Amino acid sequence: MTLIRLQKWLSEAGVCSRRQGETYIQDGRVKVNGRRITLLGSKIDPTRDRVEVDGRSVAARTETLYVALHKPKGYVTSCRHDGQKVVLDLVDLPTRIFPIGRLDKDTTGLLLLTNDGPLHHQLSHPSFDHEKEYEVLLREPIDDAQLRQLAEGVRIDGRKTRPTQVKRLSGRRFCIILQEGRNRQIRRMVRRLGHHVKRLKRVRVAHIRLGNLPEGTWRFLTSAERKALLREATTKAPRK
Repeated sequence: MTLIRLQKWLSEAGVCSRRQGETYIQDGRVKVNGRRITLLGSKIDPTRDRVEVDGRSVAARTETLYVALHKPKGYVTSCRHDGQKVVLDLVDLPTRIFPIGRLDKDTTGLLLLTNDGPLHHQLSHPSFDHEKEYEVLLREPIDDAQLRQLAEGVRIDGRKTRPTQVKRLSGRRFCIILQEGRNRQIRRMVRRLGHHVKRLKRVRVAHIRLGNLPEGTWRFLTSAERKALLREATTKAPRK
């Protein structure tokens, strides 16, 4: 019989990072054989013990999964329901997977999910500068000078946003590429210039594009996409 620390097993099973596992345990979200475990350092026998997180059974990871989802409006990027519709309801898989980063409730578009704990941690961390591209539709037209302001950076929360690429699509539509992930950043940048976002959609994360994936559906990443994503996570240095 080989015993393993519970938080280590949660990480290896793709539930979360080891540090997140410690928080889950302390918050009382983990049960072993029906008994709630809150003591860090608790060990289990993976071959015999039954583990649940938030009432859902967790199995040892047998396959690493990488998923692209077209998130619809009205879904929250969370693993807990709290009475709201969550993105995990849209992905019907027997293995528990987790969103990489987040999209706010009113934003649609590409969301990546995985049960690869280390990759999830790296790509979710704000110090990793992978690009995220968005299409923005405003309520009213925006002029070229204001688009240049967005590209050069706009001050929000006392800090100027980093310079970025902005491309006009029409009088009210433009694309913007971000490498930082401040809360509701695009909406706040636009509001700073006196405009309001009518629709916001993410169309690319790193090299992975949303393409024509229908809203509310998902697909597995291709082999080439997986390899490129893993390569980026392991070779790209974090921002200081």
